[in-house]
Amino acid sequence: MLDLLNDLLWGKVLIVVLIGLGLWFTVGSRFVQFRYFGRMFRILGANQAFAKDRYGHLSSFQALMLSVAGRVGGGNIAGVAVAITLGGPGAIFWMWVVGLIGMATSYFECTLAQAYKQAEPDGTYRGGPAYYISRGMGPQWKWLAGIYSVLLLATFGFGFNALQSYSVATSVNDAFGVPVFASGIVLALVVAGIVFGGVRRIAQVAEFLVPVMAVGYLAIALIVIAMNIDAVPGVFALIFKSAFGLEPAIGGGIGGAILLGVKRGLFSNEAGLGSAPNVAAVAYVPHPASQGIVQAFSVFIDTLILCSCTAFMVLLSNVYQPGMATELGGVALTQASLAGIVGEWGRVFVSVALMLFGFTTMVYNYYLGENSLSFFTGENRSVLVVYRVMVIALCGWGATTDLGTAFAFADVTMGLLALVNLFALAMLFKTGLRLMKDYDQQVAAGADEPRFDARRFTDVGVDPAAWTLEPELPQSASSALTPERT
Repeated sequence: MLDLLNDLLWGKVLIVVLIGLGLWFTVGSRFVQFRYFGRMFRILGANQAFAKDRYGHLSSFQALMLSVAGRVGGGNIAGVAVAITLGGPGAIFWMWVVGLIGMATSYFECTLAQAYKQAEPDGTYRGGPAYYISRGMGPQWKWLAGIYSVLLLATFGFGFNALQSYSVATSVNDAFGVPVFASGIVLALVVAGIVFGGVRRIAQVAEFLVPVMAVGYLAIALIVIAMNIDAVPGVFALIFKSAFGLEPAIGGGIGGAILLGVKRGLFSNEAGLGSAPNVAAVAYVPHPASQGIVQAFSVFIDTLILCSCTAFMVLLSNVYQPGMATELGGVALTQASLAGIVGEWGRVFVSVALMLFGFTTMVYNYYLGENSLSFFTGENRSVLVVYRVMVIALCGWGATTDLGTAFAFADVTMGLLALVNLFALAMLFKTGLRLMKDYDQQVAAGADEPRFDARRFTDVGVDPAAWTLEPELPQSASSALTPERT
């Protein structure tokens, strides 16, 4: 039954809905993900200076690293290899297409999350689909926000945290022979030290670890490309030919390439699932659209860069042969491919990368669960402590247990989560366009960094109290100000 539901949701319904809405958002916004692509880098620098070390708020860059921590996971290593073996090299082309379309979806969901965020007493923010559903769509839809929060807690807070723990522990066991029980204990202790520090410590860990692992993985891919530079044009030709059924492939030719590429792109970058908006809302930024633009870039990092790294490792090796069946699949294919190019240490590198990707995803998953819980309980410390203890215990136990059925159930709840969020995005698309136009007009008028006047959006449920930006301070005063004195 779970397999049938997963096939219905991920193989049919969500592909149509996600692609359809992504195209609608792309055309309706006049291709916002391309219009402001160059501005993404400028916004990161401006917003970093705007928030960091002045009032203790989380910066736009920290929120970006949090979302990348969640988007980047085992799917970037194992999932891409599966897509190639089942759908052929052409699956990579369709993965790229889905990533570019998903950037527009991510822009709107993260812009709305910023607009409808809620300020907390400690100087941080909370937000996400539950908040823009209950405030943007009106009180009569609060029941839907509640359903979304329950699904988010069950899927990410519990289900996928156990999955990631199991993946990390087995990866360490394969690479170094460490017993999964020992890995589980270490994981539980490390996760405890992070999550009990709150969202600021989570952001600090992501801010340090995510760039290191992403740049490291990109670096090894560039080394592979440099070692096989003469074969790169042929790989691009193979990808494009296979995408349109001009090369032999296992798994149904062009149909298999499209299906596997679309599914891998959607599952990897999470655009439209509503998960990333929960962390996009925590940033202290001058305008909601600026964070939407930055978060669209996180989809680009995940799908167009890191997934492509795995694809080129596989396609530039002699391990995978297009049109021929192979016994290797998933992470084993990626390991064998890299080892065939750089030597046996490539297997260890892939295992370490999988471990780091999985670990950062665990921390991200924890925060999503915390955010969904706070929607019901506010900042109730007792409930929060109980949740943290449960997640820590789950990390230790999950490392030793293969919960296949439970994970299949989590896939179903994630599909339902996406449908709820996509319905809300369709309902709030006009509000998203209004926020975008406000930003566009300020840019057209020459504003270096557009500012958001929340008082002009109270008619759609935006809370001006969450948008009372801190006053500018002289350099001497701002350098002496600490979060505790804010």
